[in-house]
Amino acid sequence: MTAELTHELSVETEDWHRRIPEIEPLLRRALDAAWQVAGFDGPAEVSVVLSDDARMRRLNHAHRGQDSATNVLAFPMGEAAFPDGPVHLGDVVLSLETLLSEAARDSKSIEAHVSHLAVHGILHLLGHDHGTAREAAEMEALEVRALKHLGYSNPYQIPADAAE
Repeated sequence: MTAELTHELSVETEDWHRRIPEIEPLLRRALDAAWQVAGFDGPAEVSVVLSDDARMRRLNHAHRGQDSATNVLAFPMGEAAFPDGPVHLGDVVLSLETLLSEAARDSKSIEAHVSHLAVHGILHLLGHDHGTAREAAEMEALEVRALKHLGYSNPYQIPADAAE
């Protein structure tokens, strides 16, 4: 059995509450699902920041050299904040505007897309990556398992009507 994962939530824009009133329980379920499929052992904590495209663009430029907003960024830390404390995995930052436009573009529910991005972000904090085809396949398989546990479909599967 895996140890407990705790989280701290920071909401930088009230639009998150207007769009997704039940955001904290939704994120809690997604984080727990990712934690479970990744099989991390030991007490840990994660910070989730709910932000907007302007902030995400600045972060993406400063940390990745890309002058554009993105849907999720993960900033791994992987060390205890104090002796004998839980491992602070790091921070996951989500951008509402990008998330909403992607969900509309891909005909996904906002809740499903938020859950997917939260799962994706925590898997990055746990050391998973998608830099190579093999890494991407492994990470995507974990994402699909976590999302299936939450009742969501495979976000990488192209719907039959879109392939026509």
